[in-house]
Amino acid sequence: QVQLVESGGGLVQPGGSLRLSCAASGIMFMNNRVDWYRQAPGKQRELVASIMSGETTSSADSVKGRFTISRDNAKNTVYLQMNSLKPEDTAVYYCHTKFFISHYWGPGTQVTVSS
Repeated sequence: QVQLVESGGGLVQPGGSLRLSCAASGIMFMNNRVDWYRQAPGKQRELVASIMSGETTSSADSVKGRFTISRDNAKNTVYLQMNSLKPEDTAVYYCHTKFFISHYWGPGTQVTVSS
C-alpha cells in the first residue's frame, strides 16, 4: 500500500523559511516524478514544484528563486525548501506521485505566512 506523509508545515513570518518533507512507503520515489502542490482557501490546487526520476526539477514562476525541491533516495523522502516566504504562500501543501495509472496524495501540511 502506497502512503505519502507530509510534515514541516507551520506558522512563519514573512521573509522566513520552512522545509517541508514528504516521506513515502510502498513506493520508491527515486523511480518516479514527485510533485508539490498547494491549495489556498477558495482557490484551485496548483503545482508548485516537481522533481523527475532523473533529478531534473521545475517550479512555478511564483516560487522560482525562492523554493527548491530535492530528494534523498536513501530516506525515500522529497523535500521542499521554502525561503523568503510571502503571505500569498499560505496554503495546504500536498505531495503527489504517480505510478502507472494510479495517483497518490498525502494528507497535506498547513503553511501559514503571517506577522
